[in-house]
Parts: sequence; structure tokens; C-alpha cells
Amino acid sequence: MPRTRLPLAGAVAVALLAAPALSACGSSAAADAKEVTVYSADGLKGENGDGWYDKVFADFTEKTGIKVKYVEGGSGEVVQRAVREKSNPQADVLVTLPPFIQEADAKGLLQTYEPAGSTAVSGADKAPDGTWTSVVNNYFGLVYNKKELKTAPKTWDDLLDASYRNKLQYSTPGVAGDGTAVLIQAMHDLGGKEQALAYLKKLQANNVGPSASTGKLAPKVDKGELLVANGDVQMNYAQSKTMPDLGIWFPAGKDGKPSTFALPYAAGLVTRAPHSANGKKLLDFMLSQRAQTEVSSIGGGFSAREDVKATDADAIALTKLMDGVGFFQPDWNDIDRNLTSYVEDWKSATGS
Repeated sequence: MPRTRLPLAGAVAVALLAAPALSACGSSAAADAKEVTVYSADGLKGENGDGWYDKVFADFTEKTGIKVKYVEGGSGEVVQRAVREKSNPQADVLVTLPPFIQEADAKGLLQTYEPAGSTAVSGADKAPDGTWTSVVNNYFGLVYNKKELKTAPKTWDDLLDASYRNKLQYSTPGVAGDGTAVLIQAMHDLGGKEQALAYLKKLQANNVGPSASTGKLAPKVDKGELLVANGDVQMNYAQSKTMPDLGIWFPAGKDGKPSTFALPYAAGLVTRAPHSANGKKLLDFMLSQRAQTEVSSIGGGFSAREDVKATDADAIALTKLMDGVGFFQPDWNDIDRNLTSYVEDWKSATGS
């Protein structure tokens, strides 16, 4: 991600909170219910019901009779909700981006389960102990308005120009997965944390302000309310199908070469999930050959399985988009351990 990134306290979440079926009472009736609840970072559900989640959930219900109850929020937001409910879990499946999936694992929110098909997922995209696995691969990126800007910016320094004042925005590190990714990418491209924080301090002169939702930024860019914002390839590629002025770009580092890193949607079975068996079935289904072949054509993302080689028009376009872009591998364990201090340092540097 796909989507409009909605706050967790949206109508769907409110409806779920009111539903007595969500009570993890431990009764056999609750365990046997034909339902499964998914807490997920936004991005894979389409704004018009046409996203990868929409298709996968509908197909899953048709095949199994199990209804999917869906709650959406920011990457860190869904983990924090699961933390608050740890003594009385409401979710069966948790889907979020790094480093928040590592955080969920470290907090004991995930139980070991290796879905069918997970053997085809790269070792870098799943937990060594089987507590989570990627279901859709994705990458960090930025967006720009193709109508107002004839060419995309090339470097981070380009964004410091006065022409971007009040025309630039990025989502909040520590709250949004893509916002956290801005900090990670800047640290990589600019030579470390201190250099990245010094840069982001300067960028505040142009920044509109914090945003808990990355998905809400792309429509603003498409309309010209913003010239540049952060995002990710999956979400923004899917959005670009209905937002003609939305373009995707990757900032160049000190070496003058653009780069990015993987931001996969990673899924795990919640510890003491009220409908654990149904959660396992859904995870199996999301990693099935059928669902994975539709990741690019419907979701605008990349299959998590190495043995699925999509050849549809969207897969070809996505490959072309990434041509010439380098890749690096963040130390997610280090980021997980130090995320709180990174975010606090960012707040201090930017006055956020």
C-alpha cells in the first residue's frame, strides 16, 4: 500500500467494539464461531472495495464460510491496540510493517505458526522462530504531483527549496510505518542518525505538520494541495490508477543513486487468539498460490513467495518502476530495540 489510510477508531472499528462476538470468553461457542478478526496496517484494502484484502477476504469467505472482521489503523497503532488487549485478545491475525511486527513479537503478541506456503518466503521476510511471515512485499517510496512538477525531485536537498513551503508532508515516525520509514531511509542516505535529524530539522520549514495516516497524503498530492509526500510503492501504485497526477520517486543519497528498502506487510497469529483455527486458515489462504498471483494485479504489490512470478501488466510496470533503484537491508532488530529513542530524538530535533 490500496487505500485510504483510516484511523483505527473508524466506523468499522466502532462496530467491532460493539460486537459481543469479539469477547474472548474462552467458550467453545466463541472458538467455533465462523469468523476471524484481522487487525491490520492500512494499505491492502481498497478505497472502493477493490483492494487485495477485499478480493482475498471475499474468496476466503466463499471457500470456508468464515467471515472476516477487519480493523484498520496505523502500523504502530494496531500493535498498541493489541498490547492493550493482551490479557483479553480480540484479534486473531495481526498484520503490520517492520519494525512494528518485530515489536509485536518481542511483546509476546504472536504465537508460532508457519502457514502453508511460508517455506517459499525468503528467510529475510519471516521470523526465524515462525511467529510471523510476510504476505505482501512492498518498498519505501515518495510521491509527487506530476502536473505541478514536470520532473520528480532527485535528492533530499531538493525538498529544502522554498517552493515546497507548506507543500510537503510526511507521516509521523513511531506512529505510521511509512513515517518511520522516512527516518530509516534518511539515516541510510545521509550518513547516520545525527545527519538525518539535522536534515529533518531543516525540512520542518517546509513541512505542513504531523500526520498519523500516510494514505491520506497521496490524495492531497494528486489534487496539488501538496507537491511531495511520503508513501510506499504498493499503496501509491494502486492509488495512482485513480489519481492521474500521482507519481512515485526514490531519493538519491550522497552517492547520487536512488535507493529503497523492503517494507513488507507481515502477518502473525495472535497469542491466545479467540479463533485461532480460523486465523491459521486465513494465513494459509493469504499465502496460497492463487492469492499471491493476484498481489500485483489487484493490490499493486509484490508477491511474498519466491516461487510466484507474476507476469501481468501491473507486475511488469512495477518492475520497470524499480529499475535502477538500489536496495539496502535495515537492521530491524537494532531499529526495534532503539525505535523509542529514535522517535524521541526526532521529536526533539523537529519540535514535533
